[in-house]
Amino acid sequence: MKTHLVPFVLLAALCLVTAARAIPSKGGGPRSLGPKPPEKVKRVVTLAPSLTETVMALGAGSTLVGVSRFDEAKEVAGLPRVGGFIDPSVEAVVALEPDLVLVQPGPGNQRPVEKMAEVGLPVLLLPLHTVADTLAAVRAVGKALGKEKEADALVQRIESTRARIREAAKALKPPRVLFIYGFEPLVVAGPGSFADELLRDAGAINVAADAGSAYPVYSVERAVRARPDVVVDAADVDVGKDKLAALPGLSQARWVQMPSMALLQPGPSLGRGLEELFWLLFPSAKPDAGTVR
Repeated sequence: MKTHLVPFVLLAALCLVTAARAIPSKGGGPRSLGPKPPEKVKRVVTLAPSLTETVMALGAGSTLVGVSRFDEAKEVAGLPRVGGFIDPSVEAVVALEPDLVLVQPGPGNQRPVEKMAEVGLPVLLLPLHTVADTLAAVRAVGKALGKEKEADALVQRIESTRARIREAAKALKPPRVLFIYGFEPLVVAGPGSFADELLRDAGAINVAADAGSAYPVYSVERAVRARPDVVVDAADVDVGKDKLAALPGLSQARWVQMPSMALLQPGPSLGRGLEELFWLLFPSAKPDAGTVR
């Protein structure tokens, strides 16, 4: 699972703490900047992989004309790159003449995104702090692209998966879990993070629930004292991992690694990511079919 896309995940995770302050949002949900997009949107630029995934999941992949440099999906391999999460290129986006620009707001991208709106590009801001935000983003993109039925169906599938996982977890002993995004420094999923919410869906106890923020730099001493049953490795590099894994309080834990990006990108694949997380936490409960029934 280690790919060069994972640094985007960690970057986005760290940015989520202050993203709401970067581009003020009325009510915290999706909102628009710039002119109203045309009734039929034909050209879309996305500035985050999860938003690219959302467009494709709604059956509107043919509208994509530009994506971020972090996008790795083979379906968009030939599309122009328009910069990164915090440093999108206004010039590159404008040159593609999009009908709509989809943005995950975060620190660093406020000014370029506002500039896009100022020069006449329709922009849709889509905060992705929580599962609720993610589902709201799916519906907002669906509405903008004329894919409301597809968006409703996708949201229902995700919610159905969450309900199945929560029900399955009721009969199992909750494991104590430490979810790690980076080893040096040690960055973990704290309270209010995307992973924290899905850990609870999967029936787990987040041992970093006492942290002061959603994506804290966590002290090694606190991690050792927490004595987790399972450590989930979602880091982009292994530097520092062996030293941490050898420490008392962590050496006895079962260390696992996310098999895909599904849980690490707040988008339409979060249902699949939740299933993957559930089977990592409860491997003995996995049926031959590989899905929760």
